[in-house]
Amino acid sequence: MPLHSDDALRLHEIHCTLGTRKVLQGLTAQDIQPGKVTAVLGRNGVGKSTLLRCIGGFVPCSSERLALGATNLAGMSAAQRAAVVRYLPQAASLPLHLTVHECLLVALNAAHRPNRAEGRRRIEEVAENLGLGDMLHRYLDQLSGGQRQLVWLAQALLHEPRILLLDEPLTALDPHFQHLVMDSLNQLALERRLIIMVVLHDLNMALRYAADALVLKDGKVAAQGATAQALQPQVLADTFLVRARMERCRLGVPHIIVDGPLAPSAPAAT
Repeated sequence: MPLHSDDALRLHEIHCTLGTRKVLQGLTAQDIQPGKVTAVLGRNGVGKSTLLRCIGGFVPCSSERLALGATNLAGMSAAQRAAVVRYLPQAASLPLHLTVHECLLVALNAAHRPNRAEGRRRIEEVAENLGLGDMLHRYLDQLSGGQRQLVWLAQALLHEPRILLLDEPLTALDPHFQHLVMDSLNQLALERRLIIMVVLHDLNMALRYAADALVLKDGKVAAQGATAQALQPQVLADTFLVRARMERCRLGVPHIIVDGPLAPSAPAAT
């Protein structure tokens, strides 16, 4: 199915002040298209998490436009927006004494009311895609933090959102699950035509798996586009304060190599 601009996420003049600090300062981005993963990148404190929370409706913001196609997200009620946008924060809720299957069944019933056979099929499909197939009958409070993170992601997917926002989903995962999750997100974005925005700190994971990158600096967009183009040496110097270059390994996979830090021209945001 071809992509249409009317399916895009539009962010124009997004402002967000938390306390006395202006976190997002007129952030405007090119339309973020469905069907692929967009990495949200930048140093600590530049507004990455705040941007996702603004889109999800979890913090107050003002905007010239915050819309999915022609639909104004800012004008939706919390329940309406939750049906369209799912947000997975860095620190998910504490584990309950429920099995993984029970946890996913709760999420599925909250979003839909499928018949028993269809519900079981959907849970098994999502669990298998995320490497949870063998854990469905284990209890959440017996799982590692990384495994629980996969369960929260599975819950979000069962709601079948149009926009999926993930704030540092790889932090608690070992390398196997990091690559499994990113590969699964790419497949899901393509198959379901989702807009998936992922906050990442590992630039090479972004380079390998994210089709596009949105690089932030001081609450604004510093660079945007195809990830390899957005992460040019000058952008890395300006936004991450590092001397870095991009090289390809013998398999042709691009990697960013950091040669060292640069002195900041001004104090970094906290």
